[in-house]
Order: sequence, then structure tokens, then C-alpha cells
Amino acid sequence: MSRNPITASVEFDKDGVQHGHLKLPVSTDDAAWGAVMIPICVVKRGDGPTALLTGANHGDEYEGPIALMDLARSLDPAAVSGRVILVPAMNQPAFAAGRRTSPLDGGNMNRVFPGRADGTATEKVADYFQTALLPLADVVVDIHSGGKTLEFLPFAAAHELDDADQQARCVAAMRAFNAPYSVMMRELDAAGMYDTAAEAMGKTFVTTELGGGGTTTAATAAIAKKGVANVLKHAGILAGEPEVGASQMLTMPGPECFITAETAGLVEYRADLGAEVKAGDEIVRVHRTERTGAAPAVYRAATDGLLAGRHFPGLTRPGDNLAVIAVPAG
Repeated sequence: MSRNPITASVEFDKDGVQHGHLKLPVSTDDAAWGAVMIPICVVKRGDGPTALLTGANHGDEYEGPIALMDLARSLDPAAVSGRVILVPAMNQPAFAAGRRTSPLDGGNMNRVFPGRADGTATEKVADYFQTALLPLADVVVDIHSGGKTLEFLPFAAAHELDDADQQARCVAAMRAFNAPYSVMMRELDAAGMYDTAAEAMGKTFVTTELGGGGTTTAATAAIAKKGVANVLKHAGILAGEPEVGASQMLTMPGPECFITAETAGLVEYRADLGAEVKAGDEIVRVHRTERTGAAPAVYRAATDGLLAGRHFPGLTRPGDNLAVIAVPAG
């Protein structure tokens, strides 16, 4: 079996605060004997649970890096019981380039797990998480948003799992994160996802979608910061009770929740994020742009619910996700 070439400049069993890097050797046109330097922070005091907190799994999603860089600066080891591992930019090459995927190899970090120690750069990072970091963790929080091509209502999410006890732990952590919306999700295709890798190990796992459009807002950054602090309190790593308020429970039970473009053109939304919609309601029109006079393609809701996600750029192509409709729970 090949050995992963990534080395860590931090010691995971050492008490205190450490700021360092995961160093992945690479050879590129710009640096023949270069390296990808992935920032990492470890805060530890004594025995206790471990939380693994990650951002920029996709490089154009920024709430995670903001919240985790802030936490790495501010977390007092004297307040910690256990260990916090912070990786603000999991896919560092993609993050540095402002792209969803890595410019080194086109790798989508959230589709290559369990990775390969002798694979591409992205696969090597995934393998390191799979073999070195996830085994250390009790609780895993992976902070996502919509990136440049999607926009979401700000929600934390847990997945429907075969193990009822594990699902209950994930749901409790999702509720503790306390985003304005909380979603029970069933992934359309979970193969290769970081989520799937963590859940297969029995970890308590929470993910999010906190906005989008390739930027942040004051509100979405604040949700991320409060959410990670809440999960650390929920896990007993920080003292105190999570600061929670109202969070509307939603589900995404199946493919009827997703509207996919079949035509290219100019997008006109007929409902805004958060709007209540009924099955059959017109959600999106896609106008032809090559000439005037043609009727737009009309896309309608297949289920009752809330418009929870939408395509962000003004133009679309066949295969783009145009809308996500979440169903209120209960």
C-alpha cells in the first residue's frame, strides 16, 4: 500500500494551540519541487472528544474559511476540554484560485473520497483526511454554501442514515448548530462524498449550505461562527449551552425537490428564496437569447414547500440545477 506523502507540521496529541500546515509535495510548471500548503490549527487540552471542523471543501465557498480562521485566532486552550482540529481551506488550491474544483487536477474534493495515497493532488488530500484526520474525530462539521453557481437559504443539514442512533446524534448536532433552517437530506448521489466517508466511520456529522453567489454576507458569516461554537458546546468541548433560537425544520425527501434545466438561456425567477410554493406553481422561466419572439421554457414545482435553493448566475445551460424545493417537516 502506498504511503500518503502529506506531512503535518503540528502534533495532534500536544496540548496548547498550534498553527501549521499540511504539506503536500507537488511538481507544477510554477514550482518543480513545490508543495501545497494547507493551513491547519490544533487546539487541545487534556482528554475529551475531538471536533474536526472544515471549510472550503469547495474553494468558492467562504463562510467556512471566515468562521474557522476567526476561531483559530480566538479559541483559548484553557476553555477547551478535548481537541479541536481546524482546516479552514480543505481544498487549498481551489480556495486560492476562487474555484469550486482544484486547478491542479480538476478535483472536486467532495467527490473523490476515500481518495488515494498515490493519486492526484486532490485524491491525496482526501486520503489523508480518510486515514489520518477522520479517525481522530468524534464530531465533524463541514461548512458549505452555494459557491458561484448556487444560492441557498442558510441551513444546517443531517442525512438520513441506516443507523438510527447515529442519525439521532447527527440530528442533535445539527439542531445545536442552529442555522435559521435545519434540513434532513437524502443525497441523490452520495458516492465519493466527505459526508459519506465520515458517516461510514460512525462519526457525528453536520454539513451546511449558508448562502452562495461566490461571496458571503454579514448574516451568513455570523451563522457559521455561532454554529461552530454551538457544536463545540454541544459536544462538551467548550463549556456552556448552545445559543439557540428558532430553526425551521425542512426535508428534501427525493428527486421531486430538484428542478433541472433542460434548455439554455436567460433565467427569470418567479419566486424568491424562502417563498412558499405549491406543486404546479411556476418557479423559473428560461428565455431564449439568440432571437426575440420565442416563448420561454417554463419550469414548475413538483411538490409543495419552500424555495430553498436557486441557480445564481443570470444565464443557465442544460443540466444546471435551477431550483431546490424543501418540504416543511411535521
